[in-house]
Amino acid sequence: RQLRSGDPTAVWVPNAEQEAMRDPTRTRDDFKAREQKTRQQLDAFVLRHGHHWPSNKTRWTQAHYNWLESLTFRHAWLRIVLQEYIDAVKIAGARVATITDRMMKVLPQWSLAPMVDSLIALRGIDKISAMVLLGELGDISRFDSPKQLMAYLGLTPSEHGSGKRRRQGAVTPTGNSRARQTLVESAWSYRFPARKTMHLKRKATDASEKPKLFSGQRKGDYVDATTRLCG
Repeated sequence: RQLRSGDPTAVWVPNAEQEAMRDPTRTRDDFKAREQKTRQQLDAFVLRHGHHWPSNKTRWTQAHYNWLESLTFRHAWLRIVLQEYIDAVKIAGARVATITDRMMKVLPQWSLAPMVDSLIALRGIDKISAMVLLGELGDISRFDSPKQLMAYLGLTPSEHGSGKRRRQGAVTPTGNSRARQTLVESAWSYRFPARKTMHLKRKATDASEKPKLFSGQRKGDYVDATTRLCG
């Protein structure tokens, strides 16, 4: 009777391949978090002992590492601590690079690889971001509209109302947090005017025609394009 009346809501169940693809992206996130934490510990140690890297220069470049290696301390054991931190940062970075490389090698075997190629045609989306989004969400063409996708991710405004009074607040952080965070970070690219740069053209090389049309869209079209290109 409930089936005839349409009361049950259909749900999407990920298959074994889909669930397996989540693990590499989540593992990479773990490695990236460890790298970030180790970098912060090294920064704090260096600052605590009065050494300052110029704020107008980029950190974690070869020049930055050369500067760290050249630091001197009054006590020899502090130099030992510094070297341990430097080695820890390099090891953490190497682990991130290794798993990223391995993910890129197995990507062509994934059934959603064509969608990855389509998503990266959009500004703010690289292959890792696309793999995270599709790994967590699966085939996003299952959503009927962009609003449905945003509601699923908890990116719709919260609302409090009583009678004629209606007040909207911050987004409702429900649903998949990893996909939501990735999409929010990617959307920051839409602060700037749309330009069809060579970088975007290279990213869109293997994409289908739909995402190429949206690769230079304005920020308001971001969610709509993200959904339609995989439809």
